[in-house]
Amino acid sequence: MNGTIIKGIGGFYYVAVKKDIYECKARGKFRIDDIMPVVGDRVAIEVLPDEDYIGSIVKIYPRENLLIRPTVSNVDQAIIVFSIQQPDPNFYLLDRFLLLVEEQNLPVYICFNKIDLQDENMYIELRQHYEEIGYKVILTSTLMEEGLATLEQVMVGKTTVLAGPSGVGKSSLINQLEPKLNLKTGEISAKLRRGKHTTRHVELLPLKIGGYVVDTPGFTSLHLDHLQQEDIGYYFKEFRPYLPFCKFNHCSHIHEPSCGVKAALEQNKISVQRYNNYQMIFQEIQQQKRW
Repeated sequence: MNGTIIKGIGGFYYVAVKKDIYECKARGKFRIDDIMPVVGDRVAIEVLPDEDYIGSIVKIYPRENLLIRPTVSNVDQAIIVFSIQQPDPNFYLLDRFLLLVEEQNLPVYICFNKIDLQDENMYIELRQHYEEIGYKVILTSTLMEEGLATLEQVMVGKTTVLAGPSGVGKSSLINQLEPKLNLKTGEISAKLRRGKHTTRHVELLPLKIGGYVVDTPGFTSLHLDHLQQEDIGYYFKEFRPYLPFCKFNHCSHIHEPSCGVKAALEQNKISVQRYNNYQMIFQEIQQQKRW
């Protein structure tokens, strides 16, 4: 029978087949082939003799996509959640998230949460900034129940990964959409002004509106070492119209003359903040390749 892995803990994989959940282990052949089942995988299982809900994963079907961190497959879209305040948004980290989602060619929304903590002009300006780049932005507040209907609407019938650092309110948003899940929410570290992790593992959570939401452990760094530095410019989507105007095929958009991206920057067609973040990411990957 076929199903979907909704959770994996300690070598056990929990596979949803219609309304039933089966506890499974992966066959040894996957280890030999160096294939590790991940949450989101569509799999075939065999139920063990004399057992009702215990089985083995015998086949992993081809993946439509695979996110590295969080490790989850077959995602329809991503919603990247950052808070307006408590903790303050880290735009460099946000751009790293966007880069990884662009690399997977996933539809993406940016959700700025906790808008009740900040002046309206500030978060409206933030929304305009990212909408001008080409991203869809949702503004939410669980306290004011603001933006939750919009959030629910974009998640209907889809497998959605909710990503973002700790403490931004991902679990609170999920609890608002699906109260029966009653996910644990975290407090903010007074010393660091960062969230304490509340989600301990990646899990697909079923929604009454149809589809799943992927609740993921909070984290503050994203590995980019699998990326090629010459591809980074393309993943900054506002750079794309200007790439054909670069004189050199493998232009880094940093040092070369006659660069379409740098010309657009000088004409204020590209955000200085985004360009600076691009430079830092490019140089980080360049350093990693040297080692």
